[in-house]
Amino acid sequence: MPILKNEIKYIDIPAVTEKFADSVGSIFFDGQSSRIELCVTRMVPTTGAEATAQRYPACRLALTPAATIELFNNLQNLINAMHQQGMITKGEPPAEAK
Repeated sequence: MPILKNEIKYIDIPAVTEKFADSVGSIFFDGQSSRIELCVTRMVPTTGAEATAQRYPACRLALTPAATIELFNNLQNLINAMHQQGMITKGEPPAEAK
């Protein structure tokens, strides 16, 4: 008998920490799983007038094809909600912070 999605009980684990990311480093599919690297950008302290930044990996996800599709669908719903609230315009990249 197959297990249906609505029969699986979700149990939270508060010890799992949240990771902050401000960019996507890389994404690729190897035929078995999707690998997604999320990154964070940090400013490098300098004494000069010109600021520099470096990007570091914050999280690496390895997803099954089914989880990749589920992530895509959930992100699509999020984008649609943000568009309906006027937070973003579809088809245009967000304005970068200066």
